Amino acid sequence: MKEQLIKAFNDLGLSDMEEVTELHQGKGDFVNLDFPLPCGTTVNLWDNNKTYFINQLEKKGSDRCYGLTADEKYLLVCEYGENGSDPEIVILKRWN
Repeated sequence: MKEQLIKAFNDLGLSDMEEVTELHQGKGDFVNLDFPLPCGTTVNLWDNNKTYFINQLEKKGSDRCYGLTADEKYLLVCEYGENGSDPEIVILKRWN
């Protein structure tokens, strides 16, 4: 599954994201950012107690990073500033 996820992330074709070569395992509470919604509330997307495939990559030409998170059904690419500040969802999709 890990290799399939790496391919799925790379197939997204984000030109300013470096190639994904590795995914690590991490708990949801480590990657569960508060994403702001247009209505003014925030939402968490992951279960804090579940383990996910994760990675962090630099966004080319920017001081922001891409955060990658996936499980057996969904993959998420988000971008954020230092220490997870100002997070934005770039892609959230069912992959499997």
